[in-house]
Amino acid sequence: MGKDRPGLDGPAGSKGWKPVLGLSDDTGGQVAVPGRWGWAVGAVFTQPEPEELIELTVIVPARNEQDCLGACLQSLVSQAEDIFELGKDWELIVVDDHSTDRTAEIALGFAGVTVMTAGKLEKKWTGKANAIWTAARKARGRWLLFTDADTVHEPGNLRRAIHEATRHKVGLLSYSPRQIVSGLVQRSLMPLVFCELALAYPPAKVSDPNQRIAAANGQFLLVEREAYRRIGGHASVSEKVLEDVELAFLAKRRKVGLRFRYAPDAVATRMYRSTAAMIEGWTKNLALLFVNSLVLALWRALDIVLLVGLPVLAIELWNARFAAHSFQWLGAGWILALLWVRTVVRFYARVAKSNFPFVDRAISPLGLPLFIVLLYRSWFQHRVLKQVSWKGRTYSG
Repeated sequence: MGKDRPGLDGPAGSKGWKPVLGLSDDTGGQVAVPGRWGWAVGAVFTQPEPEELIELTVIVPARNEQDCLGACLQSLVSQAEDIFELGKDWELIVVDDHSTDRTAEIALGFAGVTVMTAGKLEKKWTGKANAIWTAARKARGRWLLFTDADTVHEPGNLRRAIHEATRHKVGLLSYSPRQIVSGLVQRSLMPLVFCELALAYPPAKVSDPNQRIAAANGQFLLVEREAYRRIGGHASVSEKVLEDVELAFLAKRRKVGLRFRYAPDAVATRMYRSTAAMIEGWTKNLALLFVNSLVLALWRALDIVLLVGLPVLAIELWNARFAAHSFQWLGAGWILALLWVRTVVRFYARVAKSNFPFVDRAISPLGLPLFIVLLYRSWFQHRVLKQVSWKGRTYSG
């Protein structure tokens, strides 16, 4: 309806709507983008639609990623072949988000890679959304792939992903990568987080257009050009900390088609290279991923009580400290032992949904205390302090 789309002054002073992705010969104008509550004035674009489209544009936003960017780009440029030539059939753009390390230098060392500098970070924009939007406005691909600098892509992954999206007739395809972890803290915590994600966002329901649940993983997000335009691009989620999930919700609302799955066959990632980065990252995300994060923290605290408390109490009952009624206490001890076995089975059945290796799942109870702390910390940052930090920047929670 007319009231849903704001009237914007056109180049000749007329009122009209301009779509995103430069589908206009005019530059520097405002664009109307779909938001949660209707249409709103969005960002500024600088490029007209290219005269000739290529198959794919891969966009890698990078801020201080010197430790992982090289492996990511090597896995991407190696996708080129005679029938899928880099620079001709597809392009690869790295957006340096004002890094202070060797990120840009590493990217420039790869032939065929275009390196851009992210535009000035304005208010109500996150650094990642701003970096991606810098390149997306200049993209020439029929498909756009947004992928993080800490990912490693399997050979042939790019073309297979396009075929998969086409086969399933979806405008947005997102993969949950195989997670690479190291050290006791990461290996015990990450399965706990990802099993909860698998339960909160079942891929089958996410991919079902009749279900309201939506999710996507910004580590691999492939979108068809027109679908990206229809959902408003990253301008429509400019201030969202979890821009990938918000894009997924918009994809469902605009009915462009959404497919989401765990894809160890396609891409892997090492999300965090230190415990400090992991704590900062999950503090930023957990309260947004799990609406009832405090309730979830209480349930996981109950896991600790049951996993630790039941066997301790059972042993106490077996130790004949209640000699007056030793037989009854012995029976009660066995009942508690059976309850503990049931708790253990249910706990590991839940963690198995994380898709992590057996050893990581086996030691996951050790990560419960930190998981509880992070759930509370994330809730406190978002709900009380109303701000979170990530990579040297502070955003509204």
